[in-house]
Amino acid sequence: MVADALIYHPTVSHYLKFVATTVGRDKTLRTLQYFSRFLAWYLYRTNYTPAAIKPFEAVKKQFGLTRKCMRIGKFVEHFKAAGLAADAKTMDPVLRYCAVGRQLGYAMYMSLDTLTYLDAAGIRPSAVAKRLQREAYKAWFAGLVFNAVAGVYTLWLLRQKEVDRTDGEKAVEGKKLQKERNATQLQLLSDLCDLTVPSAALGYADLDDGVVGLAGTVSSLIGLYGVWKKTA
Repeated sequence: MVADALIYHPTVSHYLKFVATTVGRDKTLRTLQYFSRFLAWYLYRTNYTPAAIKPFEAVKKQFGLTRKCMRIGKFVEHFKAAGLAADAKTMDPVLRYCAVGRQLGYAMYMSLDTLTYLDAAGIRPSAVAKRLQREAYKAWFAGLVFNAVAGVYTLWLLRQKEVDRTDGEKAVEGKKLQKERNATQLQLLSDLCDLTVPSAALGYADLDDGVVGLAGTVSSLIGLYGVWKKTA
C-alpha cells in the first residue's frame, strides 16, 4: 500500500514530466554547476585544502561541459524565434525590437558556443576557441540586455495600465496585472543575475567567482521554478 501510494503520487508524475524535458535537466545541472562554483570559491577563500575544493571544481567543469553539449543545435530554435518576433506586426514595437534582439543574441551565442565544444571537450584543440568563446559571451550579454530592457519597459506598461484603469476595471484586472508584474519582475531578476556571468568573463565588471556563482545559482533556481510550474 505504501509503495502504491508513492508510485501513484501526483508529485512523482510531476517529477517524471519535469526530468523528461531537456530544459528541466539543463536547469538542474546549471543550478549544481553555479552552486559548485560558489562553493569552490568559498572553500578557497576560507583556506580549505585543494583536495576539498577539487570535487566542486570538477562538478563546475563537467556539468558546464555537459550543458554545452546539450546546447548544440539549439541556435536554430532562436533564429526561428527571431524571425517569428520580426513578423509579429501586432506586437508593441519596443517589445518586438527587444524580442528580435534577444533571440538573435541568444542564437549567435549558441552558434559560437557550439564551435568551441570540441576544444572544451579536449577532442580537437583550436587556437581560435578562446576568441570564439569571448564573442559568444558578447552575444549572450547583448541578448540579456535586450531582455532586461524589455522587462523594464513591460513593468512601465503595466504601471500605465494601472493608472488608466477605472474603478470598475480595478477589481477585474487587478489580479491579472499583479500576476503579469510578478512574472516580469522575476524574469528581470533572473536576467540581471545572468548578466554577471558574461560581464565577469568579458571584464566589464570586476566580479569574483563567489558573486557570479551565487547570481548564477539564483537565476538557475528561478528557471528551475518556471520549468517545474510549466510541467505541473
